[in-house]
Amino acid sequence: MAPGGDVVVLAQENETPTARRIPLLGSAMALGAGAVWSAGVVLSRRADRTDAFQYLAWRSIGIVLVIEALALVRGRPARLVRAFTSGWAMFLASVTMATAAIGFVYAVKTTTAANAAFLASTTPVFGALAARVFLRERLDRVTVVSIVVAFVGLAVMVAGDVGAGNMVGNLAALSAAAGFALYTVCVRSDPHADWSPMLPASALLTVLVCGTVVVAHGSALVPPAPDLTRALVHGAVVITVGTMLYNVSSRQVPAAAMTVFAQSEMVLVPVWGIAFLGERPRTTTLIGGGIVLVAIIGRALVDARRARPA
Repeated sequence: MAPGGDVVVLAQENETPTARRIPLLGSAMALGAGAVWSAGVVLSRRADRTDAFQYLAWRSIGIVLVIEALALVRGRPARLVRAFTSGWAMFLASVTMATAAIGFVYAVKTTTAANAAFLASTTPVFGALAARVFLRERLDRVTVVSIVVAFVGLAVMVAGDVGAGNMVGNLAALSAAAGFALYTVCVRSDPHADWSPMLPASALLTVLVCGTVVVAHGSALVPPAPDLTRALVHGAVVITVGTMLYNVSSRQVPAAAMTVFAQSEMVLVPVWGIAFLGERPRTTTLIGGGIVLVAIIGRALVDARRARPA
C-alpha cells in the first residue's frame, strides 16, 4: 500500500484448484507488520503517567491525523468518509480492529507482559476457525503444525507466570485476539479492495470509546507532554506502517497463515524489553520465543518453497 493509502497491486502466481504457493514477499510483509507493531510496546510502557484509555485515545488521534494528511496531500477524498460509506464489511473491519487495539493496550497496561502476549497470541486459533467458517479456507497440515508449535513455544514462555495477571487484563487480551482474527477475515474476504479507510475509521471509533471512558472516570483528557508525544508517534508511525504492510500481505497470504506470521510481534516484545526497557526475561521466555520464531518463519519458508503445479 502506498503512503497515501492507495492499493498497490502485486503480481500474484496463477492458482490452480489443486495447488498454490504463497510468495515469500507476502509472508515477509506479514512478519514485518508484527515486527513494526512490536515497537509500540516500548512506547506504551514508557508512558507510565497515562492510563490505557488516555493513551489509546491519543494514539488513535495520531493515526487519523497522518492518514488524512497523506490523503489531502495526494488529492484523495477523506478516508473517514469512504470508510463509513463503503458497506458493512468495511465497518465491521473498523470495529474489529478497534476492539483489538483497545483490548491489547489495556492488557499490556493491566496484566503482565507474558500473560498479554500469550493470550493475545491465540489469534491464530481464532483466525483459523473464522477463516474456515466464513471464507471456507482449507486448513492444511503445515498451518495446523505451525499453530501447535507456536503454542508450545508460548506455553514455555509463560511457564510459572501465567497466573500473575488480573482476570480483566487477561479477558482484554483474549478480546484483542478475537478482534484481530475477525479483522483479518474481513480483509481477506476481498483481497483486491482498498481497505485503507478502515484504519482511520477504527481509530475514530477508539477515540470515541476511550474518550467517553476517560470523561466518565474524571481523568484528564490531555496527558503529560512526553506521554502525549509517545502516543501520537505510536499511532502515526508504528500502527500506520504496520497495518499497511499487513493489508498488502493479505492479497497473497491466507487468513489463517497471516495470523501466525503476525505473532512475530509477540516474539520481539522481550527483545525490545531487553534493549530499551532494561528488562531481563527468564530463560524459559527466551527458549519459548525461539520456538515461536521457528514456527512462524518455518511456515513462511515451507509455503514459499512448495513445488509449483506442472
